Amino acid sequence: MNNIYIYEGDFISLLNTITYLIKNKKKPDNIKNDLYAQTLLDNIFNLSIPKNEKIIEEVRNHFGKYVLRIMYCIFLSEAENKELIIFYLFKNALKYQDKVLYYRNLKCVSEGMKIANYVIHESHKMKGFLRFKELENKVLYAEMAPTNNILFLVSKHFQNRLKNEYWMIKDVNRKLISIYDKKNFFIVLEEELKDTMEEESESEKMVENLWITFYKTIGIKERKNDRCRMNFMPKKYWKYITEVREEI
Repeated sequence: MNNIYIYEGDFISLLNTITYLIKNKKKPDNIKNDLYAQTLLDNIFNLSIPKNEKIIEEVRNHFGKYVLRIMYCIFLSEAENKELIIFYLFKNALKYQDKVLYYRNLKCVSEGMKIANYVIHESHKMKGFLRFKELENKVLYAEMAPTNNILFLVSKHFQNRLKNEYWMIKDVNRKLISIYDKKNFFIVLEEELKDTMEEESESEKMVENLWITFYKTIGIKERKNDRCRMNFMPKKYWKYITEVREEI
């Protein structure tokens, strides 16, 4: 039987669960969120752990902010055993503290860094690929369909980049929307905004058409290189990029 420990699904709950397991010398076969579908080979443990909201600050002070960032980026990934990787990274960080990431011979470090770098790389690309359009209510709106759950990282970037605008960013895959009110952003389920979304403005449609025309006009057919272009701008993002979505 596999001993599976269940947490509530958010990063704070995961860190609290890991702290409990280490403190009580438990060795999990895996750690899964509360949406996990149990199999016949699973021995499920739903722990009622008091939620320590200060765990983020405590981990940052003990391990350093970079180790915490790596753990969080692993958490945002779609890696199958991400929670278990974070568990062992946390456990080794208790021993090596902020130097733990130098121990690349540790599987949790080598795999964890690879996963975290993928998340960071995708969020970096999305900051450049994201295309906003103006809605009738003057709110800027953008859609994306990333592999990893990077909505928070992207929103954090645009909180500074577009700090004087009202904007919304939708993660199509996860049906989540980030809403910014010129002060803070908060992430909600798409269904909470059902039937309240505005259409894009007429001026936006005109600008989009002008931009597409300009893009096609300056392009040199003989120098077009799709292989090179896809190296810099993977095709999975094209659907949400104004100038190339028609080429899918």
